[in-house]
Amino acid sequence: MTDTTSLGAGAFATSPPTAGQGGRAVPAADTAGASATRTVRLAARPPFSFSASLAFIGAFPAMTGQQGTAQDTLTLALRENGTTLGARVTAVPGEPAVDCVLTAAGPLSDATAQAAADRLSFHLGLTDDLTDFYRLARLDRPFSRVVDRLHGYHQVKFPSPLELLCWAILCQRVPMPVARNMKQALVEAIGNRSTVDGEPRWAFPDAEQLATLDEPALQHLIGNQRKAGYLHRATRQWLDLDEAFLRTGPYDEVRDQLLALTGIGPWSATFLLIRGLGRTEHLTPDKEMIRAAQRVYGRTLDDTAFAALTSRYGSHQGYWGHYLRVGG
Repeated sequence: MTDTTSLGAGAFATSPPTAGQGGRAVPAADTAGASATRTVRLAARPPFSFSASLAFIGAFPAMTGQQGTAQDTLTLALRENGTTLGARVTAVPGEPAVDCVLTAAGPLSDATAQAAADRLSFHLGLTDDLTDFYRLARLDRPFSRVVDRLHGYHQVKFPSPLELLCWAILCQRVPMPVARNMKQALVEAIGNRSTVDGEPRWAFPDAEQLATLDEPALQHLIGNQRKAGYLHRATRQWLDLDEAFLRTGPYDEVRDQLLALTGIGPWSATFLLIRGLGRTEHLTPDKEMIRAAQRVYGRTLDDTAFAALTSRYGSHQGYWGHYLRVGG
């Protein structure tokens, strides 16, 4: 049995470790029968609805088969500091918070547990402040109905921006099931497998692992020469980027860095900014979003009308667009 500590505390409770592979990046790591377990409580800014997060994850096609959402519990695997971890996430009754049980096959350091906690909090958007966004929505009657349906939903991002970078390349100009098969081939080839609640979960490879695959190996796995070339170069370019800067640095500078990545154009850069990095300051509409807005507002919207709606939400316009797509 483990104690529970809160994110930001000086230490994590750990079950006694046995000999293992520590922090080395070793392919085919299966954390079934994990020798280290830590539980961390992650606070969320209210209002927060974990059930809304689970509903989104369960319906998100890019995550099909990768994460479990049964019995009001999120199960997944993640990769931090060269370690594959399993995670079991549940809501804390009566509190805007979740408890995360982390497991690993070998010793689980404080730094790795802290990195995993930060990754999960960011993935689930727990620290997002919805106050001003909801205030603006109350002044927008058609859209306020969307907020009523999604109340307390914090934007669930991709588990990591690197995973979204790869997904943005894989899903270009191919059907969704084909892109999912390509992604799963990459994931299983590296083999970051964890067993959580008796079910296998796969962590997306980290950049160092992907960098070990040359272009022919990538082409063999995904069956597409052009995408293999993009992935080969983009994942190596990612190693030179600072994720902390991408999350918080000046928007235009971050966007320029993303546009410099092989295979990433304006649409993919916006996708990465909002759904990979939580940068909601700007929004570039696409056809699906405009259709959702037309359903919500009950009228045809040209570019000028859509831009006028977008401008109401200022630095929250990316959140507005995401809510449109999810609840519109």
